[in-house]
Amino acid sequence: MSQIDFSTSEHTQALANEVACLKAMITLMLKGMGQADAGKVIINMERFVAQLEDTQQAEVFSNTIKQIKFAYRQ
Repeated sequence: MSQIDFSTSEHTQALANEVACLKAMITLMLKGMGQADAGKVIINMERFVAQLEDTQQAEVFSNTIKQIKFAYRQ
């Protein structure tokens, strides 16, 4: 694994596509878990957001979690 290049592009659109890919991947991973375990993960993510001191970052994280929860319920 040390030979894999995980560098991120400097282009905004490429970065946005990577983030969208990661959101989809997390959603699919949650769907692959049992419902109880996925629920625990989401609850822990929400607790993490509640502890963030940076309100702008907390808002972004919260919106991301909402998107993942919405996609998970589909």
